[in-house]
Amino acid sequence: MKELVLTKAPGGALIPADPQAAEFIGKLKLGQGVTAAIKRHRNPAHHRKYFALLNVAFDAWEPVEATYKGQVVGKNFDQFRNDIVVLAGFYEMAVNLKGETRLTAKSISFASMDQDEFDALYNATCNVILQRILINYTRDDLDAVIDRLMGFI
Repeated sequence: MKELVLTKAPGGALIPADPQAAEFIGKLKLGQGVTAAIKRHRNPAHHRKYFALLNVAFDAWEPVEATYKGQVVGKNFDQFRNDIVVLAGFYEMAVNLKGETRLTAKSISFASMDQDEFDALYNATCNVILQRILINYTRDDLDAVIDRLMGFI
C-alpha cells in the first residue's frame, strides 16, 4: 500500500502535500476510487507543550520524604511522568514475578500515539495535575502558565 501525505485545502478538499503524492494522484484515472486509511500527524509543538506541562508540575510537586534501606529517596522525573500518565488513564497492565499487577504508562512516542489520543492524554493530564498538585489553580491558570512558558502568547 502506498502511503501519501495530504493536506486540507480551502473548501475542504485533500490535496497532495509533496511531489510523490502528486505523482501518484496524477496517475489515477478520472473517477477512479481508492481506499485510504487516514491518520493525523502528531504536532511536535504540542508534544513539547506536554513536557512543559509535566515540568511545571514536577517542579511544584513536593513529595513526602521517604527512605529506603536507610537512604533518602528523592524525586525522579521519569517515575513522575509514568505516574501522571497512569493516573490520567493511559496505561498498560502486566503481572510481575511476584504476581503483582503493575501499571505502566503507555508510550507517547509519535509512532505509538496519534494526535487524537495525545489530545485526550493532554487534557486528562491537566486534570490530574490540577487535582493532585496544583490544587489552587484553575485550568485557565494552568493554560496561561504553560502558554507563557512556551511563548504561545
